[in-house]
Amino acid sequence: MLRELHLELGIPDNYASDGERPRFEEAVDLVEVEPNLHGNMQSLTTATSARWRDMQAAAKDEAIVLLMVSGFRSIEYQANLIRRKLEAGQSLSVILNVNAAPGFSEHHTGRAIDIATPDSEPLSEAFESTAAFAWLQENAVNFGFSMSYPRENRQGFIYEPWHWAKTA
Repeated sequence: MLRELHLELGIPDNYASDGERPRFEEAVDLVEVEPNLHGNMQSLTTATSARWRDMQAAAKDEAIVLLMVSGFRSIEYQANLIRRKLEAGQSLSVILNVNAAPGFSEHHTGRAIDIATPDSEPLSEAFESTAAFAWLQENAVNFGFSMSYPRENRQGFIYEPWHWAKTA
């Protein structure tokens, strides 16, 4: 199925052949957590959900607001993201620097969260200038989270200061 999906989207056969972009299976143990900024319910694994809530509460105790932009994404959802961008005229090479190919998104695990805060544009590098980002850098590890895509990351994705994931 994944091979056919990649073929349809035009994703090269050698995508991730260097081993830098791991393949991720879709999570099955998911719970609804909270609506995102657009009101769409987001899900995470049970364990990630508990740690996310703990982290949000600890941040709130220090007047830091952490908002969920995106949690679990299915392979089909990831494919639809790419389809929409292709239909909007974006080139596949540009898309694949921002979005992983279906089957290769950390969001498939149910352990990855795109995080925002009220005083910053979501999914932008501006997030790194916020108190929320500074708080995450200092405290996220205490809840089992780390930033997945720092500057010049080995996976070749753009810098994503908003993308944090719980270790398995």
